[in-house]
Amino acid sequence: MIFDRSDSVIIRSMIQSDIEKLVVGFAEQNWHKPKELYEGYFIRQENNEQIVIVAEVNNQAAGYVTLLPCTSTGPFAFKNIPEIIDLNVLMKFQKNGIGNKLMDVVERIAKEYSDKVSLAVGLHNGYGAAQKMYVKRGFIPDGSGVWYKGKQLEQYAQCANDDDLHLYLLKSF
Repeated sequence: MIFDRSDSVIIRSMIQSDIEKLVVGFAEQNWHKPKELYEGYFIRQENNEQIVIVAEVNNQAAGYVTLLPCTSTGPFAFKNIPEIIDLNVLMKFQKNGIGNKLMDVVERIAKEYSDKVSLAVGLHNGYGAAQKMYVKRGFIPDGSGVWYKGKQLEQYAQCANDDDLHLYLLKSF
């Protein structure tokens, strides 16, 4: 299904051939994204458990985002609030508005499920651009504090500033 089309960017549902294109694209920029990750996304999409949206530029997969209609983890577990997960745009396609186009579509879909949408963002500087984009789009911290490896951290708890350290954000429509 095509959600949006402009001169050079098509935003559409994931197709099976995207799996290899995404694995290769991220490997070329030295990001390890295993094939099993995308195979799982595709299977869950086919089973109507997860929505996977891909940005395509000149027949190349440029990025993607996924949506869980109802999350089972984090502060909104089983509260019928959709969660945006794993927004990524290949570096060679960044700074062209593709991340925002993906977000426009995934938020529009999330509105079909709820009047709110959630996401978790990493806290180290590698997530800086995403942090700024989410705030500009109206996402605010949910107030549950920092989460590490899927669990809410107690005050003064030790953790590492790695990809498993998150802050949950919420947007109301």
